[in-house]
Amino acid sequence: MQLRLDALDAHLSKTLAPLYVVTSDEHLLAQQALDKIRLKARQEGFVERDILSVDRSFKWGALLAANQSQSLFGDKKIIDLRIPTGKPGKEGGAALQDYVAQLGSNPNPDNVTLISYPKLDWASQKSAWVTRLQEAAVYLDIPMVERAQLPGWIARALKDQGQSADRDALEFIADRVEGNLLAAHQEIQKLGLLYPQGALNAEEIQEAVLNVARYDVFKLNEAILQGDVPRLVRMLDGLKGEGEALVLVVWALAEECRTLLKLKIGMQEGRPLSVLFKEQRIWGGRERLMEPALRRLSLTRLQMALHNAAQIDRLVKGLRARSLSGDAWDAVLQLSLSLAR
Repeated sequence: MQLRLDALDAHLSKTLAPLYVVTSDEHLLAQQALDKIRLKARQEGFVERDILSVDRSFKWGALLAANQSQSLFGDKKIIDLRIPTGKPGKEGGAALQDYVAQLGSNPNPDNVTLISYPKLDWASQKSAWVTRLQEAAVYLDIPMVERAQLPGWIARALKDQGQSADRDALEFIADRVEGNLLAAHQEIQKLGLLYPQGALNAEEIQEAVLNVARYDVFKLNEAILQGDVPRLVRMLDGLKGEGEALVLVVWALAEECRTLLKLKIGMQEGRPLSVLFKEQRIWGGRERLMEPALRRLSLTRLQMALHNAAQIDRLVKGLRARSLSGDAWDAVLQLSLSLAR
């Protein structure tokens, strides 16, 4: 069954299932979920633990053997299967389905199995082995904490340690840790050590919180689509300061311009936006970001933006750009602002 992360505590207070799957690219949240399940299992007497990590040399027979073998001391055990790539391959997919079948036909009450892997791409989510796990396991697919959700997440984490902060202070922390949830967790823990329970003021937080943001090229596109000028300026400064390859930044911007231009042309031809999104493989949150951006940006502006991106690419590569000169990072900033405003 599918289970939301915020429902895990309530689930574990009532029962312990024989099979859990945790999938996420948000490593902190995935680790916290796995730790909660392991703690519940230890409380129920599952004290031994077999850790199986899938790599090129991994033998899938070891998974079936782990469930069938008895502990040397007769203890209950946790079988902890980790698939770092999220791609078990054909043999692994078949082995996982066989394992689920084994649990169903010959359950071993002395074992609890945890399977963890990163967020799967769209095609992998349709695989037979994933479908089988979703049917048989308590399945936690934990989404990323997006920038808009980060202040709320920070507020809940502060509340868990008996502290609170006003909205401006929460935004301040979010700006400093954007894209780095582990750093946010560490900063919140530090506030718990430095200050007593209760409301924190802005001065205390600014004194304690470091600038530990991890800037992401593709999050820059998100800020542009949202029209969030302060955030995009901050992110470009961060990418430049971190030494990000400018050619990658320009490529990401050009791809976004190209996608927006295709969508805009399709809209002017009278085609439904839902069909256009499907053709361009745009789903979920990106749909919600694209719609207002498409209303804001004209066809002419998008054509000019794509042309400018090509000129900046030439500038970055040391080629002569007819309409540009000077600093390439500044040119990228101007291009970003033309799309965000």
